[in-house]
Amino acid sequence: MAQVVQCVPNISEGRRPEVVEAVVNEVRQIPGVALLDYSSDTDHNRTVITFIGEMKPVKEAAFRLTKKAVELINMEQHTGGHPRIGAVDVIPFIPIKEVEMEDCVNAAKEVAERINTELQVPTYLYGEAAQHPERHNLSNIRKGQYEALKMEIGNEERHPDFGQPVIHPSAGATVVGARMPLIAFNVNLATDQKWIADKIARAVRESSGGYKNVKGMGLLLEERNQVQVSMNLENYIKTPIYRVFETIKREAARYGVSVVGSEVIGLVPQQALIDVAEWYLQVEEFNSEQVLENRLK
Repeated sequence: MAQVVQCVPNISEGRRPEVVEAVVNEVRQIPGVALLDYSSDTDHNRTVITFIGEMKPVKEAAFRLTKKAVELINMEQHTGGHPRIGAVDVIPFIPIKEVEMEDCVNAAKEVAERINTELQVPTYLYGEAAQHPERHNLSNIRKGQYEALKMEIGNEERHPDFGQPVIHPSAGATVVGARMPLIAFNVNLATDQKWIADKIARAVRESSGGYKNVKGMGLLLEERNQVQVSMNLENYIKTPIYRVFETIKREAARYGVSVVGSEVIGLVPQQALIDVAEWYLQVEEFNSEQVLENRLK
């Protein structure tokens, strides 16, 4: 596979395995696409799907996945902890090998337009594909989530990039874009007090004066009776995992709360984990060629 583009759609379903499997099966059926991972969370009521391939089949897989999700997911019946505006909430294209960001931007525009034309779902462009500066940040498009967008999509500032300013009656809207790899990283705390997670999220996320390239929010995990600081780390080199994790531990200690675990949702670059190991072990002059599997490769 000379050319490699990654696609990581997030669908608004994490509680009905039969629906998740039906959507994921659309990816499996596309020749030239490799399904790498899919992970569901019942509290978030969301599934993250990761696949790679050359550009043409990846675009087709993204569309087919969306079509099936639109058939099976009704946003009027959806609840969950994660922000969302549609059955397929977001579809990012990510350059991995022999692919430029411009290629991913063009793919995002093409798929977004096709979703609107063939499925009548209004679509927005974000990240490097954004047509408006304020839409570079995904959270600006998601403001108020599905419930608010239903009421506000007719306002000029909330018009979609493709389609009429009318929400799809069951599938909502979809955001398509292009970005660099990010890490979905969550930290779980030994408390059920959501306000503590909210305060810690504000301390670490960029928009509240925290770390650059970090988005975060507090969530209540009802099944565990715990709270979570849920994050996207958009540049693990400039803001590494260990720095954010240690900050959360120290902030939690202020409230007499401990960290009980963390999660990586989907895939993570190997170097990000090597950086964590190197920092915690205080290994001197370590390099990735010392990893056995890398040398064998």
